[in-house]
Amino acid sequence: MSEIESIASELKQSLKQFADFPQKGILFEDFLPIFAEPALFRKLIRAFKIHIGETKVDFVVGLESRGFLFGPSLALELDAGFVPVRKPGKLPGPTFRAEFQKEYGKDAFEMQQDVLPEGAKVIVVDDILATGGSACAAGELVAKAGAEVIEYLFVMELDFLKGKENLSSPSFTLLSGQESKLQ
Repeated sequence: MSEIESIASELKQSLKQFADFPQKGILFEDFLPIFAEPALFRKLIRAFKIHIGETKVDFVVGLESRGFLFGPSLALELDAGFVPVRKPGKLPGPTFRAEFQKEYGKDAFEMQQDVLPEGAKVIVVDDILATGGSACAAGELVAKAGAEVIEYLFVMELDFLKGKENLSSPSFTLLSGQESKLQ
């Protein structure tokens, strides 16, 4: 078993599942317990760092809001800058805007226009890959800045929604194919 697989197995044990949250029929995977244990949080960051290896990363772009939980820590480990992608109206100054479709309507993200230099190598991070809409919007914002998404990183993936197929660059998911622990 590789070190990443070993870490993933340990992290998976800390997850909690909640049936019918946020709505009936949804099995919600809660990865927040990872952040309550410093050793687990370090392992989460380590697994992503191992995956990235020697790849040069200039910036980590984190999606609101759960990408903010681990994106800055990963950026520090990679000696890269961190750039937040936020809901409209949350960032000062001129912004780029990208709209995306969610399961239940439209939404939008913004990123400040002057934070990514042209040609920068970027990794986009978020908690869960579902349909890929929000990640694609973040990729669009990075492209508008003239930078390049070299990879998308996710803690978990809802494989059945096939969001990976919608992404413009390769992706890596640490914990995928979650099985129900509910009785």
